[in-house]
Amino acid sequence: MNPSFVPAYVRSLESGELQDTVRRAISALEHCTLCPRQCGVDRTHGETGICMTGRNARVSSIHAHFGEEPPLVGRNGSGTLFFTHCNLMCSFCQNWDISHQGFGEDTTDAELARMMLALQERGCHNINFVTPSHVVPQILSAVEKAAADGLRLPLVYNSGGYDAVETLELLEGVVDIYMPDFKFWDETVAESTCNAPDYPEAARRALAEMHRQVGDLVIGDDGLARSGLIVRHLVLPGDLAGTRQVMRFIAENISKNTYVNVMSQYRPAGMAHTLPALSRPLSAADYRAAVDAAREEGLFRFAR
Repeated sequence: MNPSFVPAYVRSLESGELQDTVRRAISALEHCTLCPRQCGVDRTHGETGICMTGRNARVSSIHAHFGEEPPLVGRNGSGTLFFTHCNLMCSFCQNWDISHQGFGEDTTDAELARMMLALQERGCHNINFVTPSHVVPQILSAVEKAAADGLRLPLVYNSGGYDAVETLELLEGVVDIYMPDFKFWDETVAESTCNAPDYPEAARRALAEMHRQVGDLVIGDDGLARSGLIVRHLVLPGDLAGTRQVMRFIAENISKNTYVNVMSQYRPAGMAHTLPALSRPLSAADYRAAVDAAREEGLFRFAR
């Protein structure tokens, strides 16, 4: 932990702004429109929508993760809290048991806070919330408690990119590092894989808001991320993800200095076999074409 680094949420806690934000976020669960699905259910009284999550978050795992981007991993790993369920529900999800089948345990906000502090005690370099879009109020409540008890690590919001701008605004002054996916450019692909034809537009708006809040990725002299935006893009077979268009959008509308991870690890999983184009692994040629497209569109900061 860098003693000179002060996370955004510490300043918000000291000003009293975080406490007010937590109250507003928790009340939003009573008629939940926190993500683009706009389910409108009362999650404080047991109702659940697409994300199948009520008042308490469900956590599938907590550990030091060494497979994330290098500026997050360092020597001691990224302190990962992996939330159960999801608001996007990709048909080819590689964590099917977690996102679709609900593997995990209900966890109170106080328990989440203790998990964060345990990861800090272990020496992790950040707190990495994986699949957080449907549990933003719970995260905010837990951060308030953990910060009061000494949490001082950067917070990473590691989402699928299917985020509502209004919910992201609740995270301003709290999240230090945003790490969204930008999965698909084409609405028909998003509809066929996630039943979310509005995903491309939602992701474009979300990335713009995230960058407005935190800017380009800032890496310290120790090689660790302090603040800023990281964008992930999983290359799909046959260019179903629309890689060139995604990279062009980032370069022209976000920043050519955006830190991008063009990801090669697609493999058929979940219900991928129901879509013939996704029933095969990614070819080396497809991946090389995707990386070339990113460079040709003017991006140059890539995860190694």
